[in-house]
Amino acid sequence: MSTKLITQEGHEALKKELDYLWREHRPDITRKVAWAASLGDRSENADYQYNKKLLREIDRRVRYIRKRLEDMRVVPYSPEQEGRVFFGAWVTIENVEGESKRFRIVGYDEIYGRKDYISIDSPMARALLKKEVGDEATVQTPQGEMIWEIIEISYDK
Repeated sequence: MSTKLITQEGHEALKKELDYLWREHRPDITRKVAWAASLGDRSENADYQYNKKLLREIDRRVRYIRKRLEDMRVVPYSPEQEGRVFFGAWVTIENVEGESKRFRIVGYDEIYGRKDYISIDSPMARALLKKEVGDEATVQTPQGEMIWEIIEISYDK
């Protein structure tokens, strides 16, 4: 399983998603299921079947978020982190070909839908941890070893 760390922003986003799913989305879908069920034969009622499936997906996600929120540890920013790569850092790296990347190292639950976030559990994040600007990190990739130089580290948004 993934590391149970999360940034404060990630924790707030999960709580917001849970609140939306439980207080708005689920009641709306429940009403649609009840309406579709009232039409009669459920076996051939596409609205009923689709919304019932959606309701199961919502319930599964709600259970998952509740469990994760219980188990997670919010990692607050600390001034001692400055100058080195730790959880929550924005890191800019560059390889010898001049290709550069910028991303934030966050918890597993925060990376979805974000191209600029990577998991603390990823090989790249593991290679960068505790390094400073100017340091090199060697990352094992399917294409072989890649060497990246750390160009910038920040903890701002």
